[in-house]
Amino acid sequence: MTAAIVIVPYDPAWPAEFHHLGAALRSALGNHALRIDHIGSTAVPGLAAKDVIDIQVTVASLNAEAVSAAITPLGYQVHEGIADDHIPPGGNPSAAEWQKLFARARIGQRPAHIHVREVNRANQRYALLCRDFLRAAPSTAAAYARVKEALALLTPMDIHAYYEVKDPVCDIIIDAAEHWAATTDYVPGPSDR
Repeated sequence: MTAAIVIVPYDPAWPAEFHHLGAALRSALGNHALRIDHIGSTAVPGLAAKDVIDIQVTVASLNAEAVSAAITPLGYQVHEGIADDHIPPGGNPSAAEWQKLFARARIGQRPAHIHVREVNRANQRYALLCRDFLRAAPSTAAAYARVKEALALLTPMDIHAYYEVKDPVCDIIIDAAEHWAATTDYVPGPSDR
């Protein structure tokens, strides 16, 4: 049975929950992780979201065996069926730019998604740029929250339909974020963990 999609108001505890999860990942992955960052909607103050902490682990190269061996004892399961990200219109068409490893926390643990991406790939930058732009543009974040809330009401049991609409909305956001990045000489800040 599929769980209903539920968007909840921003929870000020989310950053602390990320730091706890991120510290465990840092300990397990060591220097294999070049960066460990809180990404997604729970990383944007004030933004309504699904109550799932998204974490991006940046690595030099994707090594499913090594990552799985490190994070499985923490209660994460790598899902081989999710091996890449959505390519936005105008995005680099190379499949290598969008590859990733994806893991979820086991049932009974704090819900979390781990996105393992290679350093300097388009999808690795996308996650950080989108987060940082939404932090800098609260009116855009508020509009994005309204879209997600409406989608959750319209498609509460259909995650595929939810993403079929949400992904193009994110494409619009990332287009604005790219313009913001060009005008502000954006570079990601230091790793969160």
